[in-house]
Amino acid sequence: MPRCTRKGCGQDYDLATNDPSSCMYHPGAPVFHEGLKSWSCCSDVNKPVLDFDEFVKIPGCTVSSHTDEAPEVPAPAIKTSSIGSDLIMKETKDGAEVYSTGAPKFASPKPSIPPPVEAPVVEDEDDLDVPVTPGTVCKRRSCGAAFVSDEVNRIGDGDKTICTYHPATPIFHEGSKGYICCKRRVLEFDEFLKIEGCKKGRHVFAPKQRTEPQAEQFTDCRVDHYQTPKEVHISVFAKQVDKEKSTLVIEDNQIHFDLYVPGPKRFRRTIILFGPVDSDGSSYKIYNTKVEVVLKKLDTRSWTLLEKTTRDLGNISLTFGVGGRTGTIGGKDLVLDEQNTNRVN
Repeated sequence: MPRCTRKGCGQDYDLATNDPSSCMYHPGAPVFHEGLKSWSCCSDVNKPVLDFDEFVKIPGCTVSSHTDEAPEVPAPAIKTSSIGSDLIMKETKDGAEVYSTGAPKFASPKPSIPPPVEAPVVEDEDDLDVPVTPGTVCKRRSCGAAFVSDEVNRIGDGDKTICTYHPATPIFHEGSKGYICCKRRVLEFDEFLKIEGCKKGRHVFAPKQRTEPQAEQFTDCRVDHYQTPKEVHISVFAKQVDKEKSTLVIEDNQIHFDLYVPGPKRFRRTIILFGPVDSDGSSYKIYNTKVEVVLKKLDTRSWTLLEKTTRDLGNISLTFGVGGRTGTIGGKDLVLDEQNTNRVN
């Protein structure tokens, strides 16, 4: 019995039963691209597959009768002297060959893109202060040395202290196996395990604990104040402020806070003051639970707010506090401005 020569069929057929609906085949060509396999004539219907056995099982997309004729071989491009140009053959989606005499168009070269910069490899270090149990295997890749004692494997420059290892991670790509740090590639996993290290250094039996620096965070702190005719007292409630790193600058019309608190956290704020102050006569103290600022006024007027504003506050006015360290709490002596003093008298 003859065998059908159409692509995708390949069946033996009987001439007596061969009719126009006996054969299902692919009129197009096979397409292999980046591991995917499909047919050009029906890639939109039959999805590309990865395995070759699955590719062979893709059913034909065209129906016809079987044939044992040899498949047509595309004719090579012919140069015609009458026209003086080369014939260009293109294959369409359905496998048909189209010839044209137009000049080939070349895609403009793409601008070169610099390769990405690889992050530096951070290698572990052996913590010599940590005791190691005999038999512990070196933590470096591809070393495999077993710990005997500090004198043999960790101290001095003996042969047993030298570690041959791979500093970078393994890479597996399309069946090949290797390490990023060196060029050798193998196919079998057993051979991959035998790839000798490409760098020499010290063994790592007990890696040092890495202390990653914590990202600094800005935080907010509660700010309270009260005033007397001559001073404005400000309290910033920030606990355990670092006195060495923190700064507080008092100017004639503003005050700058830059306080470092545990976390690590940081409080930064600039306050444009409601009124002018004597920066040389003002002072501050840092306590365990807060920061106290004493601003000396240049005049005895009452401050409506601590921070200057452009809004119209109307007839709002604030009374002065009373004497005492905590403002109005626990004060004994009444402190009045000049206007209220005249009223009392």
